[in-house]
This record gives sequence, structure tokens and C-alpha cells, in this order.
Amino acid sequence: MTQRTASVLWSSCLAMLAVGANSTAIMAALPNMRAELSLTSAGVEWAVNSYLVVSAAFIVVGGRAADRFGARLASIVGLALFGIGSCIIAAADAQAALLAGRALQGLAAAVAVPSTLAAVDTSAHSERRAAAIGAWTGFLMLGFSIGPLVGGTLTHFTGWRVIFWSNVPLMLAAIAGLACTDPVTAHGSPSKSRRADWIGFVLLVTLMVSLVFALHALPHARAAPFPVVGPFVVAGAALFLLLRVETRAAAPLVDLSFFARRGFVMGLAIGSLSMFSIMSLLLYFNLYAQSREGFGLTALEAGACLLPLSAALLALALSAPALAARIGLRNAMRGGMALIAIASGVIGLSTAGGGMVLLAIGFFVMGAGLAVPYALAPRLALSALSRGQAGQGSGIVNACTFLGGSCGVAGGASALALGGFPAVLIMIALAGMIGAALSCWISESA
Repeated sequence: MTQRTASVLWSSCLAMLAVGANSTAIMAALPNMRAELSLTSAGVEWAVNSYLVVSAAFIVVGGRAADRFGARLASIVGLALFGIGSCIIAAADAQAALLAGRALQGLAAAVAVPSTLAAVDTSAHSERRAAAIGAWTGFLMLGFSIGPLVGGTLTHFTGWRVIFWSNVPLMLAAIAGLACTDPVTAHGSPSKSRRADWIGFVLLVTLMVSLVFALHALPHARAAPFPVVGPFVVAGAALFLLLRVETRAAAPLVDLSFFARRGFVMGLAIGSLSMFSIMSLLLYFNLYAQSREGFGLTALEAGACLLPLSAALLALALSAPALAARIGLRNAMRGGMALIAIASGVIGLSTAGGGMVLLAIGFFVMGAGLAVPYALAPRLALSALSRGQAGQGSGIVNACTFLGGSCGVAGGASALALGGFPAVLIMIALAGMIGAALSCWISESA
């Protein structure tokens, strides 16, 4: 590995560690933020989902930005915006400022995530490509998993604002590492200017936002059916129009030919189910663990409970390529998704009186299950495309995973309203079983 390649890889990994941790650290801090900023119930929910929705809506554009302007430049812009959004949140004195900062962070992540993935993908040599993508994914997932512990620790000892102030030096360090690399040899040449597909973009945003709003309204469907039916109708119409527009566009925002490739579709589906599971688990476990009806833990204690999950995520995400090479990609994916379902049952038993030891075992198994498919899904999807399509392909991959996480948050709210945290675990178990079934369609040669 050359010095420039190493600089791209570790700068991107550092950035993804910060982005991943930021995505979940806020969950442990929300009770304190709610009291200090006078957040409404909707404000608490959208403090998490505004980030995910904006990320999902704009991330395909972020992938195209990497193709058009070069992955290095797009990565630097995205990371700079993320730092600015963090400053807005850290200085917030009202709900509106918090949500604005979270939305800007979502936009920044939409640019930075696919751009850094494309930078890693195009800078690595062929024999190191899978390991480099695995490292990128591993650091992102590690950030997801340790976020509640980091958030709980900082909230307990220094206050929740430090969570977001701390993003600034990390972003500056990652930007410095990327700025030292050659924009052509390390990241590929920027593509020629093409007319932007703004109609496709508007339809894609409409589809994603309408779908999430419909899912958020599901718990109140009996009393107020229109907020559910209306957005679902809008989402269906947007999908229909998007398919028609993108088949005729000269330079489509979403290249529908990608979806004719089985490996790409399987990577999307399994990656989305993994994000669906991890986001719903981290959010609703934190809320349950810190409630009187749950374990009654502090934010710090609730975050510490997730340490086995963090350990398994890091170990398995980094070794996932070797595992896939040993037992086959299909078997690795199927086994990982099956572990998610098994771990959900173990965690459920612990909340029913099984104790903290059983909870730790459940979280370790869950981390192992989540790490393998989530680490391998981007590799599976991108391996079905040419390197010249890496930016757009990674944008679509990450759009679906962010949307999966947003659906997990929204679906978890409905499950929580129906049956409490055990119902959330049942929902996650079903996602794992669906993922295991889909894995059977992965080609042996993938």
C-alpha cells in the first residue's frame, strides 16, 4: 500500500468513525437535550430521523458529485459541511436550531459517505479492494455501535454539546489527510460535465420523504388515517413517475440498469436490512434501558451495555472479507442475517428477567450478525459495477441503507406503540429472517 493510498484509507476511516458515532451518540443524549432545549415528542423523534431522511434523499446526488467533481474534492466539501452542522447543533438554544443542524449534517453525510467510499474503492489496488472497503465499513459500523457509549459518557461528564464540538477536530484531521493526496492518481479523474437530472432528483426526494412520513404516522392510523394513506399514495405516484423519467433521461440520476444485476440488488437489500436493524435496536434499546419501565439505567450505563455489540462489530467487520473467502459470500451473508434473528430472541429473554449476562451475550451475537452482512453488502453491490460507476453506485447503495435506517426508526416507533421493546425485537428478528432468505439468491461466484 502506497503512502497516498494509506492516507486516503485512514482519512476516510477516521471521518466515517466520526460520522457513524454522531449518528447514534445523540440517542443517549436526547433526554438531556429534550429538557434543555424544550423538545416536543416530535422533536425528539426528528432529531434522529431528520439526519437519516436528508441523508437518504441527497446521497445519490452525493455519489454523482464524486463522479463529476472527483471523490477527493467531494469528500472534503462533505466533511467541511459536517463540521459546520456540528457547530450549529453544539450552539443550539432551541429545537429549530437543533433540527436545522441535524439536517445539514444529513446533507453533509450524503456527500461525504459515498465520496469517501468511492475514494477508497478507486485508490485501492485490485487485491486490496475488498479489505479496504471492509475497513471503511468497519469503522463506520464501529462508530454506530460506540456512539451511545460516547454520547452517554460525554453527556454525563461534560454535557451533550461536547459530543458535537468534538466532531470539528476530527473533520479537520480527515480533510487534511485527503488534501495531501493527488486528486487524479488517488481518486480518479473528474467526469465531464453532464446535464443534471433535476426531475429525477425531485421525484426521488418525494418518494423517500413521503415513505418515511407515512411510516411515522402508522401508530396513529386508526385515529388519523389520512396522514398514512396520503403519503403512501404520493410515494407510489413518485415511484411510478421516477421509473418513467429515469428510463428516458440522457443522464439519469438513478441508472435503472444497475437493478438488472442480481449482485447489486442483493447488496442493496441486505445492506438496508442491516441498517434497519441496527438503527432501530440502538435507538429503542437506549430509550427502554433509560426508562423506568425498562432497566432504569443512566445514559452512561446504557451505553456500556452495548460494549459487547461494539467488540463484535469491529472484529467481524474487519475479518468479514476473510470469512467470506473461507466459507463463501452467500453462506457468510446468510449466517450473519440468521444471527440477527437469534440474537433478538436472546436479548428479549434478558429483558424478561434473564439478567445482564444474557443481555451481553445477546448483544455480542447481534454485533457478529450485523457486522458480516453490513460489511460485505457494499462489496457485493459494487462488484457488480464497473469502477467508472463507483460513485453513482455507492450513492444508490448508501441511499438505500440510510432509508433502511430511517424506516427502522419509523417502524420501531410503531412496534413500540403496539407492544413495547419486545415488539421492536420481534421486528428486528423478522428483518434478519428476511435477509437470510434473500441471501440464498446470492450467486456462488460473487
